[in-house]
Amino acid sequence: MDIRESLQEYSIELKSLALKILNLIAEGLGMKHEEIEVLFEEGLQSMRLNYYPPCPQPELVTGLCHHSDPIGLTILLQINDVQGLQMKENEAWVRVLPLPNAFIVNVGDILEVQICINIRLY
Repeated sequence: MDIRESLQEYSIELKSLALKILNLIAEGLGMKHEEIEVLFEEGLQSMRLNYYPPCPQPELVTGLCHHSDPIGLTILLQINDVQGLQMKENEAWVRVLPLPNAFIVNVGDILEVQICINIRLY
């Protein structure tokens, strides 16, 4: 299997995982799973591969500026021990420690907005 086929298969599996997560979110909020699927099933899916090698002086590295994810979900697989991902907790930025064989799932802005709208409708 070449890299293109591997990435295509991985992408298909990630979409399936994303829909399962979205359905669990909908269930937790008392929404019908069809409502979430209508919003996201045919939506945009993209993949970005980054490699961040360990740095001997990480305090000197400038990464991405603070941001939130504008999309529905971000599914992140950290494959080494580089602690580049941070999240805001109690107004402070804290590093997210990589967990072996685990995905990190970020809920994006559009999902937060849509959930707020749906909750108000009930």
